[in-house]
Amino acid sequence: MDFGFLRVAAVVPKVNVADCEYNVTSIIESAKQACCAGAKVLVFPELCVTAYTCGDLFAQTTLIASATCGLEQIRNASASLDCVIVVGAPLLRGASLYDCAVVISKGRYLGVVPKIYNTVVEKRWFESGAECLCGYIKISSEEVPFGRDLIFVQGEAKIAIEIGEDLFAPISPSVIASVNGANVLLNLSASSDAMGKYESLKKTVESVSARCIAGYVYASAGYGESTTDFVYSGKTIVAENGALLAEGHRFSLNGTITIADVDVQKINIARRKENTFNANSELSYREIEIEGVDLVHDCALGIKHTAEKLPFIPAENKKQEYCSEVIDIQVAGLVKRLQVTGIKSVVLGVSGGLDSTLALLVCHKAFECLGYDVKGVVGITMPGFGTTGRTYNNALNLMSELGITQKEISIKKSVLQHFEDIGHDVNVHDVTYENSQARERTQILMDYANRCNGLVLGTGDMSELALGWATYNGDHMSMYGVNAGIPKTLVQELVRWFAYNSENEKVREILLDIVDTPISPELMPSDDKGNITQKTEDLVGPYELHDFFLFNVLKYGFTPSKIYFLAKTAFEGDYDDATIKKWLHTFYRRFFTQQFKRSCLPDGPKTCVVGLSPRGEWQMPSDATARLWLEECDKIEA
Repeated sequence: MDFGFLRVAAVVPKVNVADCEYNVTSIIESAKQACCAGAKVLVFPELCVTAYTCGDLFAQTTLIASATCGLEQIRNASASLDCVIVVGAPLLRGASLYDCAVVISKGRYLGVVPKIYNTVVEKRWFESGAECLCGYIKISSEEVPFGRDLIFVQGEAKIAIEIGEDLFAPISPSVIASVNGANVLLNLSASSDAMGKYESLKKTVESVSARCIAGYVYASAGYGESTTDFVYSGKTIVAENGALLAEGHRFSLNGTITIADVDVQKINIARRKENTFNANSELSYREIEIEGVDLVHDCALGIKHTAEKLPFIPAENKKQEYCSEVIDIQVAGLVKRLQVTGIKSVVLGVSGGLDSTLALLVCHKAFECLGYDVKGVVGITMPGFGTTGRTYNNALNLMSELGITQKEISIKKSVLQHFEDIGHDVNVHDVTYENSQARERTQILMDYANRCNGLVLGTGDMSELALGWATYNGDHMSMYGVNAGIPKTLVQELVRWFAYNSENEKVREILLDIVDTPISPELMPSDDKGNITQKTEDLVGPYELHDFFLFNVLKYGFTPSKIYFLAKTAFEGDYDDATIKKWLHTFYRRFFTQQFKRSCLPDGPKTCVVGLSPRGEWQMPSDATARLWLEECDKIEA
């Protein structure tokens, strides 16, 4: 299976200072181990063939000659390895010595990239490669492409290299290479250790990978380097577009191999959405084709990549900040709408479910922010044929605790009259039975808002909009959709956030019970014990799966096959393959057929990295066909 993953390895071998024979043996052994683990691109530390801390020994002809012999040994060994090896070595070009990254594969030297930004100490021995363009260098008797202008290419993967301090330049080689197409960036480094330095380095690598929208593989010198003045811990980091994929154990006495799968396809898709990744520098790169090695990772063997199970939910240590920010966005949107209209009354249906609860909490916070009387928030509970005591009481109790204006208007009598008017049998529980209730509720809200010069606040969320799980011109419609940019999994998290941040113990208790209540529109009669019978996730599928599908469709445009594969990885142990395939098919079918509801959405704020607003976030014809996507779903072997 080819889903665009490239398996990379940041490798730190054991070394002895100035002992090229020992170091080369260690490099080859480490390369064999990484290759056996399926890695296709192996990145070794800066000057690892000689060791980085040789000092003035770099001026000794014996050491440089030994390094060249060592490269020959690595080249010969690479002939039997199915990978690309990138090692650091000092190389002479004319009378100048350069700190180089040497790219080797299948018994061939593919190219040599010199370091550009040498430190003050390194300038004692090495020339900068800043002016090295379109050149060649002789290794043994072979002329090899040499310069800062090399990109190594196969298929979707385009690999560029920088060395050590190059990473920290204001305009680093990796930045220039990335805007010229490079999507996997390698750094051969020799970074010494000091308190706090590693965390700072990790943030820098993550930041550069985000700025460049690229994979970044970092390998730094480790055990065996001289400890005369510094200690080298063997730092290995793999990042992708701002996210840390893997990091290795530091201070290992036996070397380190850190492996991860970089999603090159995802990187390229993300770049297509930007307008900054066209070649815009005067530097023209030479592309070196990688031959003899298939860089594509076979995903049937599994992947070493983070497939986020809940992509809309932040990590535990960031939840407080993230949820607070999302609420602030919702509140700010509503505050602006109220100020510009001059309206001081908001009407919304409060059912005791998640969505209306979040909308109510946001509205209450907006009124407090504006200094308005919260009595201007009119919460209307509208019991119908499926309303249960649990949701009904939670709605009433929450409104009471928040101090808003409460109204109760039953829809049963009016809906029964409507059934009589249109000739519908009340015992036929079909779409007419359900949608009549939803539209009656919306009519009540709209008319009551007219009566009190108020604004109807929509409560529907982004997951419902994606699936079309809303009644057209019913709960689908409002005057401002405060939840329109929030998926269901995040709605749950935000209500829970409100609960834990509330100083009112009763409010906290009510909110946590609402979070635990089965998700339901409550349009079908309850059972004999008054429990919910119509559970949304039984009908359309688990929202955590649909939110996973939605994120990857909107953010990356992945194929159904890739989304299915990623979902299997993310939800391993939660859902079997057939279940994931079933709901993926449902997602695509509903996503396409329900676009007409999204095409006429009321205004509402975007809160997440993706959205469904037809005014800028997601533009799709309502009559687009899902055939291609559904056919691919059908071909998936579950």
